[in-house]
Amino acid sequence: MKHLSIKDIARLAGVAPSTVSFVVNGKHQEMRISEEMVKHVQAIIKKTGYIPNRAAASLRTGKTHVIGLIVEDIANAFFASLAKSVESVAAKVGYRVVYGSTENSDERGNDLIQLLAKQVDGFLITPSTGMKASVQALKKTRKPLVLIDRYFPGEEIPFALVDNYAGVSQATEYLIGKGKKQLAFVNVATSQVQMEERERGFVEVMRTRGLFQKKLLLRLPYYQDKAQYEPRIRNFLQKHTEIDAIIFATNYLGMFGIKALKDLDIAIPGRVSVLSFDDTDLFRFSSPAISVISQPVQEIAAEAMRLLLDQISGQKKKPAQEGILIPPELILRNSV
Repeated sequence: MKHLSIKDIARLAGVAPSTVSFVVNGKHQEMRISEEMVKHVQAIIKKTGYIPNRAAASLRTGKTHVIGLIVEDIANAFFASLAKSVESVAAKVGYRVVYGSTENSDERGNDLIQLLAKQVDGFLITPSTGMKASVQALKKTRKPLVLIDRYFPGEEIPFALVDNYAGVSQATEYLIGKGKKQLAFVNVATSQVQMEERERGFVEVMRTRGLFQKKLLLRLPYYQDKAQYEPRIRNFLQKHTEIDAIIFATNYLGMFGIKALKDLDIAIPGRVSVLSFDDTDLFRFSSPAISVISQPVQEIAAEAMRLLLDQISGQKKKPAQEGILIPPELILRNSV
């Protein structure tokens, strides 16, 4: 008669090995169970529709096998794609993902951390500027943590994001190489590091080339109602008719910018070349199709999960600021 180890039982019946392990006189023992007993257990599981109790398993192991993902806006194409990629990577290593959106609200982001802190094994967080104190407090508890899409300079917290500076620098150089001299850059007025890096990439290239004009740098307030961006961009374009190329720092700015250009009957790319950070279906299927600085979302998700799992598994007991900057891709379409 073949006997199976507890690991065999776990594999066949879908239960954790420690459910039938025990200690005798201070020594760990494993119960050996016959193949007939395994088949009997399997039959009962199939008949009753037994589902392992994850809460009980959590109490036993100290692990929930759940990851908390906190992003700015799950409805945004980039963050939706990021969440899907994180879920895919997590599932391959036996983890589930719960997530929430901050809507760039510091209070909401801080509440999400408090809500999920005891329910997850670790966090992937896209923090708003005002979440710094909560993130620092989370770090002090030694909860595994990785910042994604942005980070806090000087803090010893691992992060994974695209190289924003390099992406905009490359796009700006390309437009200058196409003979464009009156380049504009549209951004959101924020101290978030990724937005500052995008703007810095544009400004430094333009200054190096002797082309920078402060009046063609538009910083817009952050609006919950993003439709408010369109009239401001339209006014900017009407005021500066000399603009021959424009880079939008986000995909939502790009979408409202394109609408403003079309409402003003400004031909793309005949009169103004257009580039935007982040890709969307709208850009791909627009007429003309819009050129973009594309973020490799799957790679960002994979690197972030690697950094997080290293901490969860104990390989990185004291996480340093291990920053992963991933090169973006300049995708050229008909708008330039």
